[in-house]
Amino acid sequence: MYETIAPFEVSHSPICYHPVVMPQGPLVSIVTPSLNMARFLPQTIESVLSQDYPEIEYIVMDGGSTDGTFELLKRYGERLRYVSQPDGGAADAINRGFQSSRGSILAWLNADDTYTPGAVSAAVKKFMDTPAAEVIYGEASWTDPEARVIGPYPIRPFDRELLLRECYICQPACFFRRAAFERVGGLDATLQIVFDYDLWIRLSEHYQFFQIDRQLANSRMHSASKTLGSRAQMYQESFQIFKRHSGYVPFRWIHSYCCYMLDKRDQFYEPLEPSFSKYLLSLPVGCWHNRGKALRFAREWYSEMSWAGLIRRLKGASARPV
Repeated sequence: MYETIAPFEVSHSPICYHPVVMPQGPLVSIVTPSLNMARFLPQTIESVLSQDYPEIEYIVMDGGSTDGTFELLKRYGERLRYVSQPDGGAADAINRGFQSSRGSILAWLNADDTYTPGAVSAAVKKFMDTPAAEVIYGEASWTDPEARVIGPYPIRPFDRELLLRECYICQPACFFRRAAFERVGGLDATLQIVFDYDLWIRLSEHYQFFQIDRQLANSRMHSASKTLGSRAQMYQESFQIFKRHSGYVPFRWIHSYCCYMLDKRDQFYEPLEPSFSKYLLSLPVGCWHNRGKALRFAREWYSEMSWAGLIRRLKGASARPV
């Protein structure tokens, strides 16, 4: 464990800074949480340090990795700031990173994701051109472990009602103002996987999101990522935030969960595989998770069984995940 790390150590106590002159635009603070991601971390770091926007504060929060991450970070010298010590998970690390930062615009980039060239400049321009914007997001691509593009992330125009059913915002392609982040209380550090989705929902209660029509980031999909490697926990946490924010878990999420529990497919590289038995199982599971709204769920469940849907499930046709 490294307790004192140059050039600073993050703590929960207030940190005082001298005023910073930012003639070319607002300071953007970017935090990268990392734990044993030395395989991918250099590409992530370089994607930040190579941005053409001059006013970037970059902080890497390492959770005490044992894979050479600490030695890797030291090689960057003063080009970034870093801390290497145990934390309470990624959300806790990001919160502490933001607490020690100075920027009026915030973003975090996981240690296996990357920005596209000019991403930060594009985000800042949108904020400056749209004073009412508190949150902006752009397009993104899914990439494989070797950074080869798999396909586009399914981004959609902002719609709060849809956001309560589907996470269509790609986390690394999202930037937000510090004031908005602090108003909603930051990230929920009790969540280990879906804390980004929870943040989008809470921000959407108060703010309109603005979309940028250009690619800002790449989201790397690999077996060690939490989304694929901890699939059951991802569903459990998702159900928790659905119940918290809308009091209802949609059919698509219940059905995908039932599919996973029966076949353990990762539902990305091994796409979701519907079947009639999984569809039947989703009824009692959905009614149990929606105990106060079981009739609503039963109606939604029934509406999904069109003739085409029945044929698809009987054949076990594949489909992309929610």
